[in-house]
Amino acid sequence: MNSNGTLSWNLEEVAAALKIGVADAREYFTDGRRVAFIIERRISKEVVRGSLASSEGAAFDLVDEQGGKWEVRSISSSGIYFCPSYMVGSGRSFELQGFLRKLNEIRGYILSDITSYPEVPYWIIQKEIVKEWWERGELGTSTKISRDKAIRLLSRIP
Repeated sequence: MNSNGTLSWNLEEVAAALKIGVADAREYFTDGRRVAFIIERRISKEVVRGSLASSEGAAFDLVDEQGGKWEVRSISSSGIYFCPSYMVGSGRSFELQGFLRKLNEIRGYILSDITSYPEVPYWIIQKEIVKEWWERGELGTSTKISRDKAIRLLSRIP
């Protein structure tokens, strides 16, 4: 399966710079809640050559050179979700209209497989593909799928 590219880090240098062990650096960078901040900034600068959303509360993460809006998501060992962030977490629930509204507002998703840190492949997925996955029932009932399922879906994209 081919990705669109790879974000690379020198694990030993990262650990030394953070003054932590290599195992701790690997653990930190494979936790989607923690590494999202860094992944978004690298993708913004190196991939879309654009800018971050004006606020953390925006309905998207990045704006590309042409003004297109993108959502950045990490594929972690616990999987990935495509619905808006406000629908994920304790006491929150999936809401179809909010998910469809998100799809209408963005160009697509940039997915990164953080489980393979320090070599993190990424895929640029147009929103039409995600919408097709939803319509075919590939994203379950809440758009959260396992890592294995995400990798299978990505492998089927021509």
